[in-house]
Amino acid sequence: MKICLVTGGTGGHIYPALALADKWKQLYPESEILFIGNDDRMEAELIPSYGYSFQSLHTSGLVGNVFSKLKAVGQLFLAYQKAKSYLKEFKPDLVMGFGGYVSAPVILAASHYSIPVVIHEQNSIVGKSNQLVMNKVNQIFTCYEKCKEVFPEEKISLLGNPRATLAIESKFDLEYFKSLHLDENKKTILIMMGSLGSSSINKLMKESLKGSFDRLQFLYVCGKNNEDDMSELENENIHVVNYVDTLRIYAHVDGLICRAGATTIAELTALGIPSILIPSPYVAENHQYYNAKELVDKHAAYMIEEKDLNSKTLQSKIQSLFCDEKEMEIVSECAKKLGKPKAAYDIIQACQKLVG
Repeated sequence: MKICLVTGGTGGHIYPALALADKWKQLYPESEILFIGNDDRMEAELIPSYGYSFQSLHTSGLVGNVFSKLKAVGQLFLAYQKAKSYLKEFKPDLVMGFGGYVSAPVILAASHYSIPVVIHEQNSIVGKSNQLVMNKVNQIFTCYEKCKEVFPEEKISLLGNPRATLAIESKFDLEYFKSLHLDENKKTILIMMGSLGSSSINKLMKESLKGSFDRLQFLYVCGKNNEDDMSELENENIHVVNYVDTLRIYAHVDGLICRAGATTIAELTALGIPSILIPSPYVAENHQYYNAKELVDKHAAYMIEEKDLNSKTLQSKIQSLFCDEKEMEIVSECAKKLGKPKAAYDIIQACQKLVG
């Protein structure tokens, strides 16, 4: 089977696509996989580093002034023509879009050639690119019930995010865990605010973690270039790093304080990790807030909006959740009920059924 995966712009679009590709190749090594993405975004370097074939397009969002929007429309038209040539050469059995503006011209090109097409929406708020092409696709894979407010319900399958499967199948690395100065006999709370961290959150943490949480140890991922600034936090129960490979330590993570990105939520629900979610207010359509709300409404997580975030509110949530064993168990079970640990397998099966 030949599959074309289209993704780009942010890790939230790219990593689920890579997770699916890895599982597909593991199950069916003879499959051929081609990625298409932007020529000037992170996927252009990241995807080839995973060993996958990659073809590029140049696109940008329909934002800014009239001139910028007209320029973007022109780019989309040129990208559509180029996508047609890529598909004509590769001859895929299936095209699957994971969001980002780059996916729209490829999906429209696939529709032109009558190639079966599916899209994957990671967030609770449907992205503009997926809205643009939703009437041109055969099936839509989602992670949240809220997507039914936008997508044609007859096309929707609530199958989850492939990263959930990656997380549930990850292997614990004890040596790596110890290299982070963590004690496997202590309850571990992982704090992370995205790959670059957050300067505002970093400042807040200096106050919030001064509280007395004797039974907890914290691993604080402060982001690139912030480690020196946060080193004053270090003590026997607080350890600061600029990056962590979460898949290698998830098995011994008892709680999370994190943003509400789609990938993170897919992983924590699959694993049933109790969490305090702090949605980023700086994302399109405020979608992280709605991602988090889906969990909070089902008692599967706690949430603090950034506008309400201070040392007192964070300390209170830490105390209420992570210092109460019974509450942690309840939130963990509620999170697991929302998890989709078989997401990658279910999506592959649905794709194969579509192609026949």
